[in-house]
Amino acid sequence: MKKDIHPGYHEITIVMTDGETYTTRSTYGKPGDTLHLDIDSKTHPAWTGGGVRLNDSRGQVARFNRRFKDFGLKG
Repeated sequence: MKKDIHPGYHEITIVMTDGETYTTRSTYGKPGDTLHLDIDSKTHPAWTGGGVRLNDSRGQVARFNRRFKDFGLKG
């Protein structure tokens, strides 16, 4: 195996959307960095049942909904 080609594996702090924090090990950033999540298991519709709206700053969700509004199962 080649030397010095793998990213460092170090401790970082994760900040959930509700402000809760925890420490984990990752290859993200530098040792001691903080990763702020925009969407996590507490806010993502896949885990919450769809009660939270996604932040659609570039209009991607709206464009998708317009494009596929008439797509449905016929039965």
